[in-house]
Amino acid sequence: MSTTTHVRLNRSILAASEKRLLIWIAGRLPRWVHSDHLTALGLASMAGAGLSFWFAQADPVAGAWLVALCLLLNWFGDSLDGTLARVRNQQRPRYGYYVDHVIDLAGAALLFAGLAASGLMSPLVATLVVAAFFLVSAETYLATHARGTFTMSFLGVGPTELRILLAAGAIAAIEAPAVNFFGAADVRLFDLGGIFGAIGMAATFIITSSANVRALYLEEAKRS
Repeated sequence: MSTTTHVRLNRSILAASEKRLLIWIAGRLPRWVHSDHLTALGLASMAGAGLSFWFAQADPVAGAWLVALCLLLNWFGDSLDGTLARVRNQQRPRYGYYVDHVIDLAGAALLFAGLAASGLMSPLVATLVVAAFFLVSAETYLATHARGTFTMSFLGVGPTELRILLAAGAIAAIEAPAVNFFGAADVRLFDLGGIFGAIGMAATFIITSSANVRALYLEEAKRS
């Protein structure tokens, strides 16, 4: 199954309203703005979010709001590049698929490198989150090739919802970088969120990969 003919599935909470908004914006962008400009903005802003987390060591308030701004710009660039290409009928399926997801991987690494350097999240937890993210990403890309379905969300949570949670966490950490968790004092807020996130992504990997293995086995068994 070619990745150029895959079906995109996004059942996140905000998916329907987000799609309408993106199409509305794409129809009103200046003609000189191209998908590649938006893709570059997506990568630069994710790197900016990582740097903003690092900067939050010196100025927690400015750093947190810069994180939120960079995540908003990342949403604008990363979510709109493909929409703009479809609205203008300028799709480049293989190029777009490859570049978009290479940048997603690089962006995640840059973001969590910044978080690890900021002191808001321990390097170990940041590594676990990135490892879990890469597992889910790899399984998604393999499933797209093998089954023709690109799944963008799980249990109502997709990329946009994750950006919102990260921005909210950065702002919350201004006043409460550490929390009490079932009697454990001074647990870093982002460590707690990162551990839950890594567990959630690991569970997603196990559930989706098991379902895809079973489905592929049954499909192949029918042909034999």
